[in-house]
Amino acid sequence: MHHQKRIRDYGVKIGRLEPGHYNAITDIAGVTVGHVTLSDEDMQTGVTAILPHPGNTFKEKLIASSHVINGFGKTMGAIQMQELGVLETPIILTNTLSIGTAADALIQYMLEDNPEIGRSTGTVNPIIGECNDMLLNDVRAQFVKKEHVHEAIHNASPEFEEGSVGAGTGMLCYSLKGGIGSASRRFQLDHGEYTIGVLVLSNFGILSDLMINGRMIGQELKALLQSLEEKDKGSIMVIVATDLPVSERQLNRIIKRSVAGLSRTGSIITHGSGEIVIGFSTATKIPHDKPSTCLTIPAIHEEDMDTAFRAVGEAVEEAVLNSLVTATHIVGRGGNERPAFKDLLKEFNIALS
Repeated sequence: MHHQKRIRDYGVKIGRLEPGHYNAITDIAGVTVGHVTLSDEDMQTGVTAILPHPGNTFKEKLIASSHVINGFGKTMGAIQMQELGVLETPIILTNTLSIGTAADALIQYMLEDNPEIGRSTGTVNPIIGECNDMLLNDVRAQFVKKEHVHEAIHNASPEFEEGSVGAGTGMLCYSLKGGIGSASRRFQLDHGEYTIGVLVLSNFGILSDLMINGRMIGQELKALLQSLEEKDKGSIMVIVATDLPVSERQLNRIIKRSVAGLSRTGSIITHGSGEIVIGFSTATKIPHDKPSTCLTIPAIHEEDMDTAFRAVGEAVEEAVLNSLVTATHIVGRGGNERPAFKDLLKEFNIALS
């Protein structure tokens, strides 16, 4: 997307299933993504917004679930989502110390379109995810403001940039520059064709662990970059979207398989890395106002689940690699920097295929 060179453009094909048109989370009809990038010397941060459908998400909620692989993270709204099994707002990603600002801005955005919130009905459950960009960004300065969140929401589009943009501006991946990455997988079941799309905010991993299709490329790079610190203090946010008709329980089973994709890139899920997954399905809209009849929620048969498991694992794996290979070199806070993967491939004349 946006004419960026992605992992497939380097001759690397991940998995067995085919991607969608964009090979992104926005291959799910109605899903859009927007960024605001704040990049200037010590300010290397931003906001990424994922809009689950073009309507009023509070009035038309979606089946949703969350899963904690390793809990060194600070999401907001996941407890209620896990209890009720629905998503009722866009999803906002930013840096660790800006989650409060992001929540305030998202609540404000939801109040504007829903005057009944806090009056004739209950409140709203904003969904915020974060990673810590403190190496490249002066996280204490709290550069992210409410208007940046609103701008990211209004910027949302089916096509979007990856790498060092939005919430990914100051993030690292496998000790190199990381950020935003996305991928998707299409698959055919007896009752139709479906898609699973993934967006990641990558900020995790140790260089020597990095694998691409089983090749220990990280160890090759580590031998060439012996002075590069490898300590992993990061996290990853994984957002999974699908048009597959599933129950909340089935969706939770699917998003748990994100860990397979992470592990195939080399992650060992370290102590200080928060791996958190949020998923939603657009197949069923749950009305906020109680109808006079029972709800009908379609769901696939359990024997169809294996294909979905494969799809989410492949999409997560490719999304991580896209976040790595599209990222650009940034010099940030105090002159701190991390090399970009694509620059190293060029510098050392390394082919991936």
